[in-house]
Amino acid sequence: MKTAKVIGFLTLSKKLPELKGARWVLLSPMSRSQLGGSGDSLLSKNVNLVAYDPLGTKLGDTVGYVEGAEASAPFDVPTPVDAYVVALFDSINLAK
Repeated sequence: MKTAKVIGFLTLSKKLPELKGARWVLLSPMSRSQLGGSGDSLLSKNVNLVAYDPLGTKLGDTVGYVEGAEASAPFDVPTPVDAYVVALFDSINLAK
């Protein structure tokens, strides 16, 4: 699992029936300095990605996400999802 900030939402005009009940979010993966609390920017230097969000996140939320085969695991039938939001974090405490 990786961590990211929710930086936006996507609107689709068409989608597969298997993908109903959730939305798509734009994530910015977090760097180690962002995990430690330094840096107020939502954007990191890492490449942003689109993820399936069944949790109803809000802009600026810190989330955990998985990619690849793990992202399609929650679905009963094979579904073309490459990133999936699996956790909504209240706080992160980083030991130094």
